[in-house]
Amino acid sequence: GLTAQHLKKSKLMFFFTRYPCVTTLKSYFSDVQFSRSTTSQLIKWFSNFREFYYMQIERFAREAVCDGVEETTDLVVDRDSELFHVLNIHYNKSNDFQIPQRFLEVTTTALREFFGIVRCNNDLETGWKKIIYKVI
Repeated sequence: GLTAQHLKKSKLMFFFTRYPCVTTLKSYFSDVQFSRSTTSQLIKWFSNFREFYYMQIERFAREAVCDGVEETTDLVVDRDSELFHVLNIHYNKSNDFQIPQRFLEVTTTALREFFGIVRCNNDLETGWKKIIYKVI
């Protein structure tokens, strides 16, 4: 079965991949005997991680619109930003892992995409988030 250590490892993996395939999961969790149950649980964990991730990004994008941010280029996620802090606490609670720079870049891109859509009120359309997911 899966343990708390597997959950921690999968949270750290999230910094590198938000949509791991089963082959990737099997290579990173070589100590796990994969079954329908364990595979489903890992996939569910990543789904929950993505949900939290995008909810936070959307929240910060909406706050930026309310704060009067005009340009997407004004939005940057770095190690000092509040969004980074929220995500780091969630996925890297003990802060024992250096978050990759690529994660910050991807998160900045996601924040800018959400911001652009929210600012133009395109978030009223059905399925508006799917456009963002394809970009990222």
